[in-house]
Parts: sequence; structure tokens; C-alpha cells
Amino acid sequence: MRYLVSLLAVLAASGASADGCPVAPDHEAALDSLYAEVQRAPNEMIARTFSNQMWELWLDAPDEPSQSMLDEALRAMRIGDYLRATDRLDTLVSYCPFYAEGYNQRAFVNYLRGDYPAALPDLDQAIALNPRHTGALTGKALTLIALGREDEAQPVLKDAVALNPWLGERFLIKEPEGEKL
Repeated sequence: MRYLVSLLAVLAASGASADGCPVAPDHEAALDSLYAEVQRAPNEMIARTFSNQMWELWLDAPDEPSQSMLDEALRAMRIGDYLRATDRLDTLVSYCPFYAEGYNQRAFVNYLRGDYPAALPDLDQAIALNPRHTGALTGKALTLIALGREDEAQPVLKDAVALNPWLGERFLIKEPEGEKL
């Protein structure tokens, strides 16, 4: 429900609409449960199961055409064809501007290409659409670190780890002087 409220707020603020693309599936209840489970997980191996289930939900595109665009982009990324991946993700974002994962994956392509400044706006948009997307949050933190902006990265990283305490990136959190985590 919070996702739907956030989505409606973004829609109202932007005044834009997606031509033909339906709203992304509402997986908020399932994600609520997965966040609760990952926080209770006794170890990283069990937590990974819940994290993987979150990714399955985030990668569930709004309709068949958008799913096809996303799947093509992911295949292109796996073989290092970043030009093709970017093309498919540009098309996906244009078709479904309110689907967070399109922006998140396009940011990831830019991150892989080392174009960190290009990744940040897409990560910000993905987070605006889905504030609890730990992949986008950690992606933003890693991108800021790559840009030498460690102080900006730390609160974003802490937000991600608050949602999922088992993220591998948790080890990048800097301890304040004199404190142990």
C-alpha cells in the first residue's frame, strides 16, 4: 500500500502518464513480509533466500512488453553488451516511467560502464518510486563511494542495511570514532 501511495504521489507531482504501460504489480504486502523475514534471519545464507525473493518481485515488470524489454536488457548485460542493454532500458523507462526497476537497471549499466555521474539520477528516481529498494539504495551508496563522496554514501548505506542487515555492503559502513558496530 505504501508503494501505491508513493507511486500516486510521484504521478501527481509529475503530471506525466505512461502511454500504455500499466502500474507495476503491487507486491507491497509480500515485500513487507520479506523485509520482516530478512531482519529476523539468523544468518546470511537464510537472509539471501529472502533477498532473492525481493529481487524476483522487483524484476516483475508491469506487463508483457515491459517484461520483454527488461529481460532483453538483462541478457545483454550478462554478456557485456551495454549498448544493447541501455537501448532496451531507455525504451523501458520511456514506456513505463513509473517502474522503479527500469531506472535501477539502467543505473547499474552505467555503474558497470564506470559512468557514475550518469547512474545517480536513475538511482534517485528508482528510490523515489520505491524507497525501500535495497538494491537501488546500495547501488547509490556504491556509486557515491566510487565518486569519492563517502560522507554522502554512509547515510544511504545505513538506510539500506536498516532494511536488510545482511547486505554484503554492510561492511562498508564506517564506524564513528570510538564506537563498535
